[in-house]
Amino acid sequence: MLRAQARAVDAGLKVFDLAVLGLALPAAYLVRDCILTNALPGLYPVEQYWALAALAMLLWLAAATLGSVYQAYRTSSLWVEIGRLVRAMVFVVFAFSAIGYMAREHAISRLFVGLYFATALVFLVVNRLVVRLVARAARRRGYNVRRFVVVGTGPLAREVVASVERHREWGIHFAGHIVEEEGPDEAVRGPVLGRVGELSRILEREVVDEVYFAIPGEPLETIEKAVQSCEELGVSVKVCMKFIDNRIAKAGIEDLDGLPLLAFSSTPSDALALAAKRAFDVVVSGLALLALAPLFAAVWAAIRLDSRGPVFFRQRRVGMNGREFFLYKFRSMSIDAEQRLAALRQKNEASGPVFKMTNDPRITRVGRLIRKASIDELPQFWNVLKGEMSIVGPRPPIPSEVRQYERWQRRRLSMRPGITCVWQISGRSDIDFDQWMDLDLEYIDNWSLWADLKIFFKTIPVVLIGRGAR
Repeated sequence: MLRAQARAVDAGLKVFDLAVLGLALPAAYLVRDCILTNALPGLYPVEQYWALAALAMLLWLAAATLGSVYQAYRTSSLWVEIGRLVRAMVFVVFAFSAIGYMAREHAISRLFVGLYFATALVFLVVNRLVVRLVARAARRRGYNVRRFVVVGTGPLAREVVASVERHREWGIHFAGHIVEEEGPDEAVRGPVLGRVGELSRILEREVVDEVYFAIPGEPLETIEKAVQSCEELGVSVKVCMKFIDNRIAKAGIEDLDGLPLLAFSSTPSDALALAAKRAFDVVVSGLALLALAPLFAAVWAAIRLDSRGPVFFRQRRVGMNGREFFLYKFRSMSIDAEQRLAALRQKNEASGPVFKMTNDPRITRVGRLIRKASIDELPQFWNVLKGEMSIVGPRPPIPSEVRQYERWQRRRLSMRPGITCVWQISGRSDIDFDQWMDLDLEYIDNWSLWADLKIFFKTIPVVLIGRGAR
């Protein structure tokens, strides 16, 4: 019954959201055509823009599914829900822009499109606020409330009860504990309804909507029987999975062809945000390769005239989770640079397995110039377009460096490597190896699209002034 109610709420929210996306069109049209009409050219009749709203609705349904917008509506905070809405809308804007670019549609006012999506996002947030206020008012009057019991009496069970009771607005009321078969080790705080073996009779006797299992030490067969009892009576079950002391990884539930899995991930796992990151990579790298074509031709000619050897330098690097690929750069060293490296090892100025040297004699005249401006890195946009790299991410190491990594340092390989990263804007060659590793791991642990954009735009002045480049 509760699952049916949750599905009905999800369906209702989807209908409201689609209505909001439709309502945002005439609202944005009114702002653009009536309020700003004196400063800007007029628009086409509003009827010609309904295709825009229809496309936005289709993209929204896809983005909302990827971004889990309609999951856990009761127990998620307002800010979490708004964050999901914003991420989904960012995905819609990226996808809409990409479709418009590929369709070569230039007749639609970009200001109007921006106003439409901004208005739609505001309306969606207001919609959620109204829904929450109505739901909270209904729960205060006794409607749409749930009663739950907790199987267990230990610290984990007490944490579950405390977590729910901190949020009265959820409308979930604690009915009591169900103790383990061997009995609690300490005094139980709150009413005790019986033992696990009596669960069926307890559920028949009490008004219970949900059962929370918080007994990590209990044998699995005991929990299985209890869960089956709940299934027979149509009572929802939630199993607290905090029985593994994971320090970094975040836990989540996945479905493997109908088989539920408990998944732990110490890297970003938001499918919508990662899809938006990849879309950003494709758009930026594609545009960069087109826009920089004249510069590429000039650098190609300069390298040809300066020294013998190929224009491009191809080097094996280690990418995401150990995948090896060939990284492309403009050649900035003499063609025998690898052979001369052993003789220069004693002059290494960097800590750890990497090699850095001021006034490296292997660098050519043109190479010194293009390194200073980081122009030698530009062919890596091709690696980004191919999916081997990202615009922002930890720099890809060479295999010999990875073989010298300590175990904790290998976690920096868990994300797709990038052209620029936190290291790039924090001193580049001026920071030591351990700081470099710490910065990369901190980037992975706190990754977000917004952080990527900040790093991307901060890289531009760093490259222009050549800070830390060698």
